[in-house]
Amino acid sequence: MDQDQIRDLAQAVKQARHFVVLTGAGASTESGLPDFRSKTGLWRGVDPVSLISMSALRRRPVEFYQFYRMRFSHLWGAKPNPVHHVLASLQKEGLLKRVITQNVDGLHQAAGSEGVIELHGSLRECLCLDCGRSFPARLIDVDVQSAADIPRCPECGGMLKPGVVLFEEPLPADAIEAAIDEATQSDLFLVVGSSLEVGPANQLPVLAVQSGAQLGVLNLTPTFVDHRARWVIREKAGQVLTALAAELGIPARVENRSTGDLGEATPG
Repeated sequence: MDQDQIRDLAQAVKQARHFVVLTGAGASTESGLPDFRSKTGLWRGVDPVSLISMSALRRRPVEFYQFYRMRFSHLWGAKPNPVHHVLASLQKEGLLKRVITQNVDGLHQAAGSEGVIELHGSLRECLCLDCGRSFPARLIDVDVQSAADIPRCPECGGMLKPGVVLFEEPLPADAIEAAIDEATQSDLFLVVGSSLEVGPANQLPVLAVQSGAQLGVLNLTPTFVDHRARWVIREKAGQVLTALAAELGIPARVENRSTGDLGEATPG
C-alpha cells in the first residue's frame, strides 16, 4: 500500500469542508456479500434485465422470487466490515459529511452512519405494488415454487416487490436529487468499491470534479474517472480505510453484536 497516498489523502480529509463518499458493491464484499459483475458475482450467467426487472416480476415471478431468496441468504448473516465502520467513525468525528451508496444491504446504517443516501433502495424492506405500503423484507424471503406461493401484501393482497430499484424503474427522485446536491457541494469526493458502470450514480464524481472537488478512487479495477482523480488506490477498501483512520488517529469502533459492547478495530 502506498503510504504516501494515504498520508496525502488523510491531510485532504482534515482540510475538507464538505467530504462526501460514494460506495458500491466492493464496499460490502468484505462482509461476504457478492458483487455483481465479477467472475463470481451475482450476475454471472444471468441476464439481469430479463430476471431482475419489473417485467420479470410480472411475467416470471417464480424465477424472480427465487433469485431474490438467494440474495437474502447472503444478506441476513452479513455484518458491517471495516469500510462501514471507518466511514461511520469519520462521520462521527465530523470529518465526513455524507455517505451515498449504490448498495441495498443497510450495512452503513448498521455500522452507525446517519443520513445515508440509498440510490437503489433497500433490500431490507419490501413494497406492495398496489397500496404502496412497506413491510420487512422477510415477507418475501419465502420458498416460491408456483404462482400460488407468490408473497402477497397482508393489507390488500397486492403483489410484493423488494424495496430496491429494479431494471425499468427510475431511481427515487429524492435520493438522486440529494446525491447531486451533495456531489456539487463537496470539495473532497471519494469513490469506494464502485466500478462506476451504472448511471446516473457514475456521474456523481464527474459533477464533484466539475464543481471543484478533489477526487479519490479506491477500487480494485479501473474506472472511467481515474484520470481525473488525485488518488487512485487499487487495494481492498477495508485495508485502505483502516490505514486512513490510523493516519488520522481515529479508531474505527466495532460493535460486538453478541454483547452490544464496543471495541476498537486496530489497523492491520
